[in-house]
Formats: sequence, C-alpha cells, structure tokens
Amino acid sequence: MTDEVGSGKKVRIIGVPVDLGQAQRGVDLGPGALRYAGIADRLSGLGYQVEDQGNLDVPVRDVLGGEREMHYLPSIRRVCDAVYQAGRRAVEDGFLPLFMGGDHSMALGSIGGVTHHEPVGVIWIDAHGDFNTPQTSPSGNIHGMVLAALMGQGFPELVQLGRIGPKLQVSDVVMIGIRELDPQERQRLKESGIATYTMREIDERGMGTVAREAVERLEHVSRLHVSLDLDALDPLEVPGVGTTSPGGLTYREAQLLMEIIADSRRLASLDIVEINPILDQRNQTAKIAVELAASLLGSRIL
Repeated sequence: MTDEVGSGKKVRIIGVPVDLGQAQRGVDLGPGALRYAGIADRLSGLGYQVEDQGNLDVPVRDVLGGEREMHYLPSIRRVCDAVYQAGRRAVEDGFLPLFMGGDHSMALGSIGGVTHHEPVGVIWIDAHGDFNTPQTSPSGNIHGMVLAALMGQGFPELVQLGRIGPKLQVSDVVMIGIRELDPQERQRLKESGIATYTMREIDERGMGTVAREAVERLEHVSRLHVSLDLDALDPLEVPGVGTTSPGGLTYREAQLLMEIIADSRRLASLDIVEINPILDQRNQTAKIAVELAASLLGSRIL
C-alpha cells in the first residue's frame, strides 16, 4: 500500500560527486549508487513529487595536480559555492533539497545554502566530529573541517562561502554517533559547547531518549537539516564507506533516529554523504541509505 505522507510536497535531488575533501577514492560514485538503489522511486512511493536535478559539475581530481598541496581547497570552494546556490534555489522554489554526496565537504555548501534566508537546526550524524581546523588536522583533509568552517573557524575561503560569516551557531547543532576524534579536535569540541551524543551515551541511555532530546534541543528553529554520514553506522552494516570506525549505530538505531526526527515534521533538507560503492557489497550501503531517507521523510511501519 502506498503511504502518501508526502502528498503535495516536493523533493529536489541534487547530486554532488565530490571526492576532493578526503584521500579515499570512490565517494564520487555515491550519487549514482543512490540512484541505482532507487531513491527517487522510493520517495515517489511516499507521495512526494521528486525532481532529480542531476549532478553538479565537479572537476576530476586527477587533473588538479597543482592543487594537491592545498588539499584541493580552490576546487572545493568552487564546488561548494555551486551547492550553496543550488540549495538556496531549492528552498526558494518550495522544495526539500536532498543533497547526495560525495564526501562531507559538500555540506559547506548545502548547509550554507539552506540557511541563506533563515536559520535551521542541524542534526549531524557522523562517527567523526569534522571539527578540525587547518592548524589541528593531522591529515589536512577538508572533509574533517566542515563543521568548524560552518561555525566560522578555518580557511577564510570556506568560512565566507556564499555569504560573509558563520552559517551556524552553537545552539543550532546537535551531533549524534560520535566515536572517533583527533586529539586536538576532541579538546576543541569539548570547549565548543555543541551538544554531542557519543556512542557511549547512546549505549547507556538508548537511541530513543537521545533522539528525542536532540530534537527538543532544536525547538527554537522551525526547520531541521539532517547531515547523514553513512560512517555513523557500524561498518558491519554499511561496508561501503571510506572512513570506517567500528562500534557504530545499528541499522535499527539509525532507523529509530530517523523516525523520531520525522515525527517532528520539521525536516527541511538532507545530506547523504560518504558512500563509497567501490568498497561496498552489492550496493548494500546505498540501499540502507535509501531506507533511512525514506524513514526520515515519513515512511512508517504502521
């Protein structure tokens, strides 16, 4: 039976095949993997009007040798500026934008764009903090600096992306699933005041309690953006991610989190990032991502 929870609502799919923010090759194939897994049909079956905008233009890193020492910063800035404008337009056109990565550097543009006119609350679901700066990052990979840049810390080219200044305030962000932090990043995150639910808290308190509390923390905003890095789940569940970290969310924990966020009826935009089909098994990771997106957009058991 078709669940018409999305009747009359519109979703715009925006592919961002960027693999410049990290070292592992293959995440540029993520948008295709999600399309092959049937994400458009799944959301159409929920009653949404789905418009697939295709993929934004992303340069191939093999021809960017001159940017390697800069960790591809110039090209990441250009790509994320295009993502920013695409997100801004989608909101202005009355769509819920669904950004398909690509690595998590994409969120510099997606979150920037959807906050252009008014704030959103961000639920950042990730094994990692992505709260490094160029001074603290051991690798220099930009996908590990995204949240810091969105909050005004890091490369000026990224902090000022789209519009001048920070795109998020501390009270606008809740992090869930965190379990792997670099040493200086850990200290920065402790001092930041960001509400952070580590895997230990989820183990001790349960996902239901954590998820409801997370949504309540963002009651001061009318719209929610979910930034879902698939490595938040345990690699036994999702083998097709580039930066695996044992001890992550189970499939049911992730589904419960999506269902509770959906219950708020405030979801306004979504990132799905870091799917690496080269490392996957029969597109399992993308298939799970599609089901999580469906739950987030209102699919119910009963």
